[in-house]
Amino acid sequence: MKRYNIRIAGVGGQGVVTSAHILGNAMSAAGKYATLVPFFGSEKRMAPVEAYVRVSDQPIYEVGEVVYPNVIMIYHPQVITHGKSYTMPFYSGLKENGLVIINTDVDIIPEEDWNILKELNTRVYMFPATKIALDIAGTELATNMAMIGLFFGITRIVGFEHIEQAVRERFLGNTFVASGGTTALDSAIEKKFKKKMELLEKNMQVIREAFKIAEERGWVEEEALTG
Repeated sequence: MKRYNIRIAGVGGQGVVTSAHILGNAMSAAGKYATLVPFFGSEKRMAPVEAYVRVSDQPIYEVGEVVYPNVIMIYHPQVITHGKSYTMPFYSGLKENGLVIINTDVDIIPEEDWNILKELNTRVYMFPATKIALDIAGTELATNMAMIGLFFGITRIVGFEHIEQAVRERFLGNTFVASGGTTALDSAIEKKFKKKMELLEKNMQVIREAFKIAEERGWVEEEALTG
């Protein structure tokens, strides 16, 4: 399996770091390896956020910023249109034959940037992750699920069951117990658990839809995983 050095860029409130954790945990669930480094300034909505993730089936010893990514994921169009990023231009350092996934329903890449991406033989995939999140989960907070769903759908780097395990661990954890000391406590826990289960299922539906899009549009790159 080839190694993926991933740079994720978005804005505060989109769950950039959360999705990076899920990405890494899915690798772990599959018996593979990942490292993660988040990077952000003051914690507020719409402020730039980046996360750097390395994934491989071999041990990874590097940590820190991914300066030369072969995968770039843009969670918010303003990363490109408003320069809301710690790394500009958004494709800075991108290696040849790289992969770029952008959350947008229109082409937002300027012509001169397109020329550079074409020179690098970059595969650019644009899709409306936020719209999918709203349509299926009813909240734009699931945009991050659509983004990692499309990444996994394209690369098939792990199985869907590993992704589900990672999402389940993120949203359910191991903190819930089946019974409490009083009826009231049982009821409170049950309601909280039910809410978490609904959140889990909605997120998985968004991920499934992103997988479906990768298949329907012929974006799956299974052959890229070997050699």
